[in-house]
Amino acid sequence: MKDPSASRGNARGVVFVHSAPSALCPHIEWAVAGVLGVPVNFDWTAQPAQAGTYRAELFWSGAIGSAAAIASALKGWTHLRFEVTEDATSTSEGARYSFTPDLGVFHAVTGMHGDIMIPEDRLKAAVVKAALGDTTLELEVDKLLGKPWDDELETFRHAGEGAPVRWLHQVV
Repeated sequence: MKDPSASRGNARGVVFVHSAPSALCPHIEWAVAGVLGVPVNFDWTAQPAQAGTYRAELFWSGAIGSAAAIASALKGWTHLRFEVTEDATSTSEGARYSFTPDLGVFHAVTGMHGDIMIPEDRLKAAVVKAALGDTTLELEVDKLLGKPWDDELETFRHAGEGAPVRWLHQVV
């Protein structure tokens, strides 16, 4: 019997756990392993930005759409901060998911170079909201780009002196 995920193609990405209480660490590994269908082992290190929490990152490969499934599996734990990326493939756009306890989930579609791609209807809605005086266009565009999540996660991304820093976006 053919594996149904094989027809969807393969993708790859990264799970960044920015902060998790130690009690959640094995549950995070089990959740990600359940999505990917293979055992995973995160290399947990102390997160200096929040005492008593740990950080880790894992490069993964799996079916297209795995990033959404991983983010869905992890978003229920409110004491967790994470990001999941999925690279674009020849048959699919990429994705970025960010989660913080205060803001919830942010999702963006990304192109082959990692740029966030904002659908036309969401841009039009932002312009209308700003025109009605409910907000400013700058604030709405910042939300569409995930700036509130970036602002909250930036401290956790740096992870401490000497730790490698991986930027999720880059100006080309």
